[in-house]
Amino acid sequence: MADTQFWDRVARRYAARPIGNMAAYETTLERTRAYLRDTDQVLELGCGTGSTALLLAPGVEHLTASDLSGEMIAIANEKLADFEGDNLEFRQSDVFDAGFAPGGFDAVLAFNFLHLLDGMDPTLARVHSLLKPGGLFISKTICLGRHAWHFRALIGLLRLVRKAPPAVNFLDAGDVQSAIRAAGFVIEETGDYPVRLRAHFIVARKLADPSDS
Repeated sequence: MADTQFWDRVARRYAARPIGNMAAYETTLERTRAYLRDTDQVLELGCGTGSTALLLAPGVEHLTASDLSGEMIAIANEKLADFEGDNLEFRQSDVFDAGFAPGGFDAVLAFNFLHLLDGMDPTLARVHSLLKPGGLFISKTICLGRHAWHFRALIGLLRLVRKAPPAVNFLDAGDVQSAIRAAGFVIEETGDYPVRLRAHFIVARKLADPSDS
């Protein structure tokens, strides 16, 4: 609940903020599009104000973009009014929404999301269950490293003035890869976009059963 309140409060400022590294963002979009098909049913987790969903939706059959923040979804729906298509919906929910059927998606997307969770494993297990056999989990995660003490201090100060979310996990790229593999995926592609911030991009394909990994 505390995280949701934070994102509701900052949503308008977040929406107005320009993309920090456009080249890295465009590379992420390019690599993601390379795996998506026009017949795909896609779910995006933590969609924020919907900018990425609006750009990816034209290349798939249907995209459901979800976020727990009602204010983020309200802004996304404002943007949706200018979208030329009927295959995109924004939904205030999380991965555990009972309306998401097991095996219902060809791809699940999660950009700048996993490091904000209070533990990745339950979410990754749920993603695995929502994907069709052979489905793709495509993610990008901020990986500052477990020993990034200067970032820890900065985040701590920002929390004091209510400018950082309550949960920020300091992960290594290896932490994220290991968790994804343990959830029943095989990793097909990785990259860092941008390299300096270590925003770690992963394309992982669902195995039949977690024990197969």
